[in-house]
Amino acid sequence: MIDLSQARILISNDDGIHAPGLKVLEHIAKEVAKEVWVVAPETEQSATGHSLTLRRPLRIHKHSDRRFSVDGTPTDSVLLALNEIMKDNPPDLVLSGVNRGGNLGEDITYSGTVAAAMEATLLGVPAIALSQFYADPDRVKWATAQTHGPDVLRKLTAIGWPKNTLMNVNFPDVVAKSVQGIEVTQQGRRKIGDDLAKGIDPRGEEYFWVGALRSQQTFHEGTDLYAITHGKISITPISLDFTDYSTLKDLQGELL
Repeated sequence: MIDLSQARILISNDDGIHAPGLKVLEHIAKEVAKEVWVVAPETEQSATGHSLTLRRPLRIHKHSDRRFSVDGTPTDSVLLALNEIMKDNPPDLVLSGVNRGGNLGEDITYSGTVAAAMEATLLGVPAIALSQFYADPDRVKWATAQTHGPDVLRKLTAIGWPKNTLMNVNFPDVVAKSVQGIEVTQQGRRKIGDDLAKGIDPRGEEYFWVGALRSQQTFHEGTDLYAITHGKISITPISLDFTDYSTLKDLQGELL
C-alpha cells in the first residue's frame, strides 16, 4: 500500500518530454500526490521495448527543479532517474505514460511505456503503465484518462501488488462520462501479422517499412482487448517472471 497524499512520484513515458500524454499524466499525478518528478526521453521512443543504450554515453538535460529529459530510451530514463537524479530522494511510485495509443495484448512486448514501468519494478519501485486507446489518431480522448486516472491510482495503491509485478492500465476510446467501469483483465492475443510496405529508395536499393498491425476484430471475454472494446478501463497485472511453470514441470519430469 502507498499513501499517495504523502508520496513522491516519478513519471516517464516513451512519447517524449513534450508529449501531450505526459502533460496529462503530470496533471493526474499532481492531483493525488505530494511531490511529482518528471524524467522522460528527449524524443519519441515508441516500440523501443525494454532496451538500454550501451554503445554511447547518455546525457541528462535539466528543464526545471523536478523536470529532466534523457537522450535515450524509456528504460534509460528510469534507470538514470532512480540511480542518479533521484538517488537521494527516491520515488514511492513510478508512473509511465499516458501513452498515445493502447498497450494491449502483444503490445506490451514492444512497448516503451510498459518497459519504463518494468525497469522501475526491476529496481524495486512499484510502477504503473497508463495508455489511452484510440480509434482515430486525430481525436485522442485525453480527457478520459485525465478524468479517471486519479481514481484508478487511488484504488490500486490502496490495495498494493507484489514486488515483481507491474500494473498495465488502458483507458477506452470513449468520452469520460461513457466509461463502463473498471475491469481486471488478462493479457489478450490479437497479432496475426504486420503490414509491410515495400519500395525502392532513390539509390535503387530495396527497403521495407513496418506498417500497421493487422489484427482480428473479436476478442475473448476477460481480456484487456475485450474490456477496451466494450468501453471499460482495463487493468492487467504483468509479472516479470516469464517462466512457463507448466512446461517447466513437464521438462523436469522428462529430462531429470
